[in-house]
Amino acid sequence: MISLFEVGETGVRNKRSKMEREFFLLLSGVATASALLVIVARNPVHSALALVACLVQIAALYVLLGAPFLAVIQIFVYVGAVMVLFLFVIMMLDVRKESQRRYLKHALLPGVVVLVILSGELIVLLTQSTKLHAAMGPGQTITTQPSVEELSLLLFQDFLLPFEVASVILLVALIGAVVLARSEADVTPARSRKDHGEVRR
Repeated sequence: MISLFEVGETGVRNKRSKMEREFFLLLSGVATASALLVIVARNPVHSALALVACLVQIAALYVLLGAPFLAVIQIFVYVGAVMVLFLFVIMMLDVRKESQRRYLKHALLPGVVVLVILSGELIVLLTQSTKLHAAMGPGQTITTQPSVEELSLLLFQDFLLPFEVASVILLVALIGAVVLARSEADVTPARSRKDHGEVRR
């Protein structure tokens, strides 16, 4: 006979799975909407803020999947560092003026070709996912989950050089943005004074 405890445990498990599914649909829907807003928004600051919202939803999905460490890294690295760098570059540079330039002429046809290829790959992966899983076979079961201490020691001991290289690359990008903004700011008054002098002549 099935005890009342087993029936109650089954009901709680079903409610928990239903709640997780509803939260997954909510978070994924908001992440998709904010990702579309990144592309659709005309103001670059609004696009950056929408990207922040998308990254926060992805961090919440990590928590829902049982990976809180990845969620914290997502918030600290992408939302806290990379997005601040993006906003700083957007504020320093004239993004609207740069967006009007065409760096690649006649890029419509190659863009459409790349879009069709990527869409075909995505459709194939979505339709043939079961066959791919069957071909790869069952994965290895994770018996012990590594702790945050082990991950931090692995990051700052074995992979210290790539970590520092990534930080140096971000610093170089930040300095480059400042240099470009200062050069544009210095050239613009000089041009205006030159044009004003020619007008007076």
